This record gives sequence, structure tokens and C-alpha cells, in this order.
Amino acid sequence: MEQFLENFGHLGWDQWYDALEKLVKEKRAFLDSARGNFEKLKYVVNDLPGICPHTVDLSSRAVSIGQADQILPDEKNRLYNGLVNLSPWRKGPFEFFGIPVDSEWQSWMKWERIVRHLPNLKNRKILDIGSSNGYYMFKMAASEPMFALGLEPQSYFYYQYCAVQKYLNLKNVFCLPAVYNELPAMDHFFDLVLCMGILYHRKSPVKMLKQIHDGLVPGGRVVVENLVIKGENNYCLFPFDRYAKMRNVFFIPDLSVMAAWLARAGFSDIRCVDITDTNFEEQRKTQWIQTESLEDFLDPQDPSKTVEGYPAPVRAIFIATA
Repeated sequence: MEQFLENFGHLGWDQWYDALEKLVKEKRAFLDSARGNFEKLKYVVNDLPGICPHTVDLSSRAVSIGQADQILPDEKNRLYNGLVNLSPWRKGPFEFFGIPVDSEWQSWMKWERIVRHLPNLKNRKILDIGSSNGYYMFKMAASEPMFALGLEPQSYFYYQYCAVQKYLNLKNVFCLPAVYNELPAMDHFFDLVLCMGILYHRKSPVKMLKQIHDGLVPGGRVVVENLVIKGENNYCLFPFDRYAKMRNVFFIPDLSVMAAWLARAGFSDIRCVDITDTNFEEQRKTQWIQTESLEDFLDPQDPSKTVEGYPAPVRAIFIATA
């Protein structure tokens, strides 16, 4: 966190520095005095063996760190046990010195849907809202952005990011254990914002999109991946209680509503670049999650519906310009 602030200060962005410094200091104080999962997982990451990888591969489907022959048997046991203790691994896959971490989501599938539509990332300023363990930021790092900043408030995902960065040590990737609303207003600053799997948890989706719009430079892009209802009838599903067993799901728009939200927020050149039914190849239970997954969220008699009777998950990717 402090490294991000130091780099930020050297670039002369004084108008945002003080507010960011306040946020970073608050989060450092929180982590230093944290209890519960944040305290437990901090020790897990600190106890991972310190090894400098001979090779790193950010271009393959798995973010791959080091080689199996670099690590001694006792180090491999420590590393494996530490990675298990950081479960559930939702995003990935990763490979640590020959140890494969088979995440719940095959995130490379979504990455391949998105990457062909991204602008040139070299020297760009990127924000990833709800960045989880940083899988997409690590993939983008290979394109040499000025920086990718992630916001991830969940303890397990934040410390998974810390575990990966312990070995990658990328100088252009950072993460704060914060929610988006804690980030100070940074008008006309970011070149690209990723908002994936977030918007349906928001009571005011248009308000969030407007904040994202205002934080982008003119011509900047947003990538929004969201649950949708198929069709263009200006309908929006508001689940009575839960959706696919998820709490705090508010609005699931159809394609027309999603485009209208983006337009109302001020975006132009709005494009839906992908619509995909979530399936058991992309999301499934593995030994690295120990919790329920997609098959548990669908009606066993009719997998076209959730257990609550709503349409099964469909996700769409929209790209728009500020």
C-alpha cells in the first residue's frame, strides 16, 4: 500500500495525494491492529516460504510463478498448506512453484472474452473495483500499464493477492483492502475501470456508474460485467430475497436496461461485447473452495432456473466510453 502512495507522490498528482494518504494510513492502521480473519490470514501469508521465482508467466491461462525444481520438500509443504489455509480461491487459476491452485472460476474464460476489446494498456492508469485476488490485474500487468489499482475488502481475497504479490513483486500492481465508496473522488483520472460482478450488489447502480464515469479521463473506458436477463424489453429483475443463494442482489437488468443505465450515467459508444450462460465448465466446485458452487445454486430438476425459481445466471460484458 505504501509503495503505491510513494509512486503516486513521485508522479506529481498533488491534488489527490492527501486524500489517498489518509486512506492508506487508515488501512495500514486497520491491518496492523486487525483481529479475526484479517489477523489470522496475515500470519498465513507471512509464514509462506520466501522464494524468488526464476520464471513468471502472466500470459498463460494460469498465472504461473516459479518452477517445481526451485523448491525444497519442506518448503513445498509449507507453501501448499499456506495456500490451502487461504481458501476459498474463487478466481484463477494460479500455479505456485509447481503447485496448481484450481480456483472455482476458470477466470481465463472471462479474460479471453474481455481482452480483445480492451484499449492499449501501456502506461495507462487502471482501477479494478472488487479485484478479488488480483487475477485480472496480474493479466493486465503484462501489458505494462502505469499501474493497476485493485479495491478488495474481503479478507481471504485480499490476502490471496498478498500471497501472489509476495512472489511476483510487480511494481505496477497494487491493492487496497477497501470498498469503492472509500476511494476519494478522483475526477478525470483513470484511463480504464473494471467493474465486474459488482453492480448487481448495488442499491443505486446508476449512481455508481456515474461515479465511475466522472473518475475516467475523457475517452476513458469502463468494462462492466453483470448478471443480466436475456432480452431487450426494458425489464429488470428485483429478487424478493436471494438470487442463486446470494444475499444483497438488488437489480438484474435485461440488455436494454443495462445500456440505459450506462447512457444515464453519461457514457457513449455503449457496446455489449459478450453474453454467456454460466456453466459447469466455467464455475464449479474444486478442492480449493470447500463451499457450494454453481450446481448447488440451480434447481436440480430444472437447471434453467435458480433454486429460488429465477432464470439461471447469465452474464454480459458491456464496454462504454466516458
